[in-house]
Amino acid sequence: MKKILLTAMVILTTAILLTAQDKTTPVCNIGITINNSYSKADSLQAIMKRYVQAGLPGVAMALWNKESGWWAGAEGFASIEQKKAMKNCHLQYLQSISKLYMAVAVMQLREQGKISLDDAITKYLPEKYVRDVRNAAHITVRMLLNHTSGIAEYSTDPAFVSYVMKHPTQKLSTEFVLGTIRGKQPMFTPGTRHGYSNTNYELLAVIGDAVTGNHAAYIAKNIFAKLRLNNTFYRSDPHYLHYINLVDSYWDVLNTGQPANISDIQRANVASYIGDDGIVCTPVDAVEFLKGLNEGKLVSAASFKEMQEWVTGADGKPIYGLGLEFFEAGGIQVFGHSGGGIGAGCILLYVPVAKTYVFISTNLGTLFAGDLPAKADQLKNELLLTILR
Repeated sequence: MKKILLTAMVILTTAILLTAQDKTTPVCNIGITINNSYSKADSLQAIMKRYVQAGLPGVAMALWNKESGWWAGAEGFASIEQKKAMKNCHLQYLQSISKLYMAVAVMQLREQGKISLDDAITKYLPEKYVRDVRNAAHITVRMLLNHTSGIAEYSTDPAFVSYVMKHPTQKLSTEFVLGTIRGKQPMFTPGTRHGYSNTNYELLAVIGDAVTGNHAAYIAKNIFAKLRLNNTFYRSDPHYLHYINLVDSYWDVLNTGQPANISDIQRANVASYIGDDGIVCTPVDAVEFLKGLNEGKLVSAASFKEMQEWVTGADGKPIYGLGLEFFEAGGIQVFGHSGGGIGAGCILLYVPVAKTYVFISTNLGTLFAGDLPAKADQLKNELLLTILR
């Protein structure tokens, strides 16, 4: 009996250690086979290396197209201080690309008959949040999705910014974040034009909680699990922003070309927001998500087409759909979403004319202007031009 008990304890202990290892040790399994013969691999790797030498801490990317299959590469450091080289298996911050995942969840709930896009948000939003929103009875779920609600932006409120600067490592509650807009004048009359506001997606997450009980758990089950995105995490447990494969974050706050490690601030900042931020994943998983969406694995063809009904910006050009951003460069039209924060920057795109999906990220803050953020933008453009050439 004692031997059986001892054996059982060993098995149990091993199981616990293996479970813990999944999150705390740098196991690198990105779930795909990289095409090492990809014709543009050397050029893309050289571009990334050049920009790391120019000051970016680290860079990672992944792409897929029908002709070449998968390719992924990385340069620089996931952690400069630890001399930890950036790898394909490192988790990257998605920042505002998280909005697209939230939008897909809402579209799924619409297909299930649990949400109507043209209902007023007051039908779903708990009363304690309704009082924070001016014109709530005239704002629809669709207006939140395509940023035509006119709701004030929480992240640019002076009092909010001041509080964050004084408490940079404090995780803020949703009540605190949304309380920032209480009594604030709308940017414009609901439905009259486009005005990007992170607050829209914070409110969508709250609606998601009201409809499903837990929007993050819903997303994990109906998006991550459905596409087998085993390297994608969003509020999965209290420690998900401390997984060892998550990159360190840097900010060139003094614009000296020597970015400082601000990982603690980045983690607290990302942990404070829901719906509009919060997801971390590998570059391959990011591409798998957009690819799965485009291939009809998450929403119907009709829903996906509706997500591409673009509203126009001040210049009259298409700019945003339902969780999707529209981009055009050199006559080439693409869609996806971009993301930027104090310690990260990224972009996820599908290029229809080339049938190519691509994700590019850096662990340098791109939210504020500066020489290095400008180089991060140049890097993105150069990589995309090389891919499409």
